[in-house]
Amino acid sequence: MTTTAFRSMRRTFGTALTLSLGLALAGCGGMATNNRSLDSVRQPVVQQTNYTFDVTAGPGGLSYPEQQRVVSWFDTMKVGYGDHIAIDDPLRSESTRGAIAAIAGRYGLIIDDQAPVTPGYVNAGTARVVITRSSAHVPGCPDWSTNTDTNFNNAASSNFGCAVNSNLAAMVADPQHLIKGADGQSGTVVMSSTKAIDSYREAKPSGAGGALTAQSTQTGK
Repeated sequence: MTTTAFRSMRRTFGTALTLSLGLALAGCGGMATNNRSLDSVRQPVVQQTNYTFDVTAGPGGLSYPEQQRVVSWFDTMKVGYGDHIAIDDPLRSESTRGAIAAIAGRYGLIIDDQAPVTPGYVNAGTARVVITRSSAHVPGCPDWSTNTDTNFNNAASSNFGCAVNSNLAAMVADPQHLIKGADGQSGTVVMSSTKAIDSYREAKPSGAGGALTAQSTQTGK
């Protein structure tokens, strides 16, 4: 073999080796994260927004026009399940609280025990109605930054958990339950939907002159 042929072969081998190392390093650049657990690093984040509405109130509660203002505001805000209603009243008037609680009950909600801190002061002779609305999302999803099968750490992919947690954040009715689960006492007034069940449970047995006997007597008439 001549010297020229040997040098040409060495250049070819060196070029092939360089390409091989380059491809190997490029593959390592897309390796998975170091998360080797079954827990996803992509978790839902809950954000809260407070909306305030000041109404004129006194020891006697709210006047009818002020109650109508609250109703109009609730309708504009499209209040519904998942929203939390609170009252910031310096006088702590039970009449004011009762009037607003009655309005909130029309939308299937009850009043929270404590009102969140809001900017500004509640002027004398007024009460502040606060709607706390929460939203949940998973930041950083989807994450396909590791798009290779190279995984020397036996770790989860960067997108692991994005689909499940994003769907959970989108479907949960009250995002606050992602922070603290429900305590077993519903925050929604469902008297109309459970009226038939309550009547059935509270009815006397037919042998003691209950529902069946009363029905037969009425039919006989």
